[in-house]
Amino acid sequence: MPAVQRCKYKGCHALVERPALCCSKHKRHEQELKEQRERYSRSRYNKYTRNRSEDKREQYNFYRTKLWSNLRLACLTRDNYICLYCLAIGKITADSKTADHVVPIEANPKLKSELANLATSCKDCHNLKTIWEREYYGTGQGNQLTNAREITDIKIISNLMRR
Repeated sequence: MPAVQRCKYKGCHALVERPALCCSKHKRHEQELKEQRERYSRSRYNKYTRNRSEDKREQYNFYRTKLWSNLRLACLTRDNYICLYCLAIGKITADSKTADHVVPIEANPKLKSELANLATSCKDCHNLKTIWEREYYGTGQGNQLTNAREITDIKIISNLMRR
């Protein structure tokens, strides 16, 4: 027997097979309902996850400042949009558009506005480094910061995050 649920259109109680949200009578409203759900999910994410503490709210707001925009652009221009973590292992990944804090803000907030603490990164390296930072520095939601020594050498970080 297929899984069913009630039509999500307000006031309608007709049963529909999943993954459909609306019955045939209200099918034209399904896209609108999906968009409403997406907006609601995003607003809850911002309220309960992204802005879960004053520190996180401050970090999030920092990335919306003119200072960050200028720092990011200066970093990408300095590195010619080439991922420095890939370059450290002899690979060239052009058109990288992420400016990454070498020492994460959570580990040392004083370095958040320092151009010397920024490196251009591709998406793959940024994801690898984020995972490594969670283990090494204890950054991220639900983790406890460690007293680990700050590593600023990109070649060392690149090798450590690929282990």
